[in-house]
Amino acid sequence: MTWIIQAVLSFIIACSFAIMFNAPRKQLVSCGLVGMSGWLIFSIYALVSGDSVQASFAGAFVVALAAHILSKRLRMPMIIFSVPGIILLVPGGLAYNAMRHIVENDYLTAISYAAKAFMTSGAIAMGLVFAEVLMQLILRYIRKRKTISQIS
Repeated sequence: MTWIIQAVLSFIIACSFAIMFNAPRKQLVSCGLVGMSGWLIFSIYALVSGDSVQASFAGAFVVALAAHILSKRLRMPMIIFSVPGIILLVPGGLAYNAMRHIVENDYLTAISYAAKAFMTSGAIAMGLVFAEVLMQLILRYIRKRKTISQIS
C-alpha cells in the first residue's frame, strides 16, 4: 500500500513542479511519470541497499534515461522532463539540517549532514551524466549501423 501512495504522491509532486516550471500542458503526465519512476527506483534501492547516496544515483540515472527517451520520442527538450523528475531526489532536508546544526554551534553533526548532502548531490549529477553518456553511445551505435546498412 505504501508503494502505491508513494507512486501517486511522487507523480503529483513531479507534475506540480512541471507546472511551476511552465512545462507544456500536454507533457504534464509524462513529467509526472518520469518523476514517479525516479522516486520509486530511489525508494526501492534505498530499501534494498540502505545507502541513500547510491539510491540517488540510481534514481537520477533512471530519470535521465526516461527524460532522454521521451525527449527523442516527443521531439521536445530533455530539460522539460528531467528537471521535474530530479527535484524529488534533491537532498533539501539534509542541507537544512546541516545549516540548523551550524546555527546551533553543533559543527560535528553539521559536517556529517553537509557531507551527506554533498555526496547525494554529486551522485545525482553523476547519474545524469552517466545516463547522457550511455544514450550518446547507444545513438552513435544506431547511427553507425544505419550507415553500414545503407552502404551495403
